[in-house]
Amino acid sequence: MLPVESLLAEIRSCTVCAPYLPLGPNPIIRAKGAARILLIGQAPGTKVHASGIPWNDQSGIKLRDWFAVDTAAFYNEEKFAIMPMGACYPGKGKSGDLPPRPECAPLWHAKVQALLPNLRLVILIGSYAVRYYLPQLGRLSVRDLVLQADFERAAVLPLVHPSPRNKLWLKQNPWFESGVIPKLRARLHAILRA
Repeated sequence: MLPVESLLAEIRSCTVCAPYLPLGPNPIIRAKGAARILLIGQAPGTKVHASGIPWNDQSGIKLRDWFAVDTAAFYNEEKFAIMPMGACYPGKGKSGDLPPRPECAPLWHAKVQALLPNLRLVILIGSYAVRYYLPQLGRLSVRDLVLQADFERAAVLPLVHPSPRNKLWLKQNPWFESGVIPKLRARLHAILRA
């Protein structure tokens, strides 16, 4: 078994957060050592928890549309590694799902990334990933971080979450889909062709 496969097996058997997970542990993560792009999202929702397939929901459809990649390319682990901030469904809160469990990222993220030597780009999707990986940027909003990001050269890029809950935000910020998404697509496709 390859080192990354061994680590993923260990993650998938993790029960550290079991007492706090209403549906029980079911860590959702995908990667191979050849992956060139790492997607770091929030945590699986109930649909993803049930299917075991990351981004297998409306958010994933929107994300693939933003990337202009089909399902086969998106789930090709030699192209995209997919790792959430919290690998298991955290439960329901007052206005949506609860935040990702805080134990997961410190326990697993550095170990996974150490086994992905071919990474050319890390995309942080949503505020939980952005705040964890870019703490030095302080209190800037995800919107401001996206506006300031160098989508042509940066190794780590912030991205708003493609959740249907963000439809109003997208409508109020048309610059995102008209200006940022074309740059993101060009960058992704250049990496995938390389």
